[in-house]
Amino acid sequence: MDIKIDLSRSKVSGKQVKDGKSGVDNAMEKLWSGNEEFTGWVKLPLQYDKDELERILFTADKIQEQCKLFIVIGIGGSYLGTRAVVHALAEHAVSGCPEIRFAGNNISGTYHAELLDEMALKDTCICIISKSGTTTEPSIAFAVLKEELIKKYGPEAANKRIYAITDGEKGVLREEADAEGYETFVVPNDVGGRYSVLTAVGLLPIAVVGIDVKELLKGSEVMATAPEWDFGASDYAVTRFELLKAGKNIEVFEYYEPQLMYLAEWLKQLFGESEGKEGKGLFPASLQFSADLHSMGQFLQEGHQIFFETVLNVLHPDQDIIVPDSAGKMLAGKSMNQVNQAAVSGVMAAHEAVGIPMIKIDIPELTPYYFGQLIYFFETTCAITAYLMGVNPFDQPGVEQYKEEMRKALAKQEK
Repeated sequence: MDIKIDLSRSKVSGKQVKDGKSGVDNAMEKLWSGNEEFTGWVKLPLQYDKDELERILFTADKIQEQCKLFIVIGIGGSYLGTRAVVHALAEHAVSGCPEIRFAGNNISGTYHAELLDEMALKDTCICIISKSGTTTEPSIAFAVLKEELIKKYGPEAANKRIYAITDGEKGVLREEADAEGYETFVVPNDVGGRYSVLTAVGLLPIAVVGIDVKELLKGSEVMATAPEWDFGASDYAVTRFELLKAGKNIEVFEYYEPQLMYLAEWLKQLFGESEGKEGKGLFPASLQFSADLHSMGQFLQEGHQIFFETVLNVLHPDQDIIVPDSAGKMLAGKSMNQVNQAAVSGVMAAHEAVGIPMIKIDIPELTPYYFGQLIYFFETTCAITAYLMGVNPFDQPGVEQYKEEMRKALAKQEK
């Protein structure tokens, strides 16, 4: 196992973790049984369709030849995992591949107007990702960007620059894709959006920018084939559950490399949408250090301790710089990464001293292989913890309520 989980500062005893084993075993049985809805991601790394993967890679090559700007339209699980991978692994993208942008994850006219300006200057392809094709934010973005694409290239040529990842048989987007001849890939019926990074939902856009998706899948396979799933996810899940029972209602994901910003955003969706129901769940938050130490550090050190901290620590970042002599005797000659690691150690020591439970996850490097491990690790942890809490990790009934109220507000505007 390459990613290391350190629970020694968690304030959860080894006995508590061991006592949680029966709950973990029950959760594992559910996940691997094949009888639970939306658990297709569990065995995915072991049985990925090789023909599908080759078609993804072939299509990515074609898109690279077609355009310089690739816009991915989607919200939530349709884009967050992809954005996490692309942002974290930018150093592993291939020079000359299309620039990637994301749309349909907000309803900002300004944001999308700026995308239209960029489309005017660059050859563009768009990828619309939606199971139903009716979600408000992506629907608006697709309509706006598709219209611009048609203006620029004409209807027939525009259709060849539109790629759809949607339901295999039904839905508004599936009907349009079949009618207009868009090239399509399928969102698997047994994989929910926030668990879909390692399907075509994530793999096609990731491949377009030149990141090695085979290595991503290989990393996830290492996790899936670990003996008895003994790769730390179950212990981490029990620890999170025990901390929740102890009154720690917030998990703060902290990272010291800005490249992990969208990983943290994906984690907030993964855990928040999977656990937050029936009055239960940990509230997932994120902080970027050392920047946020100068805004939230005081609260963390001396504020109301309703939280615990999970530190995402990259041991060997992509690049490094030596600090010049002009920075002063204490810092001169050290590398920035050395100073950053001193910050990790110092912050953890200071917070542990005032009683804050700390969990540390060491990531050797930011590569596709290790990122594949991270994805599978967190998906597994999340599912186990949700089962321990007694909730279904794979539905999101509460999301529908705001959508209904939004539709009512739109109807009032119409009147």
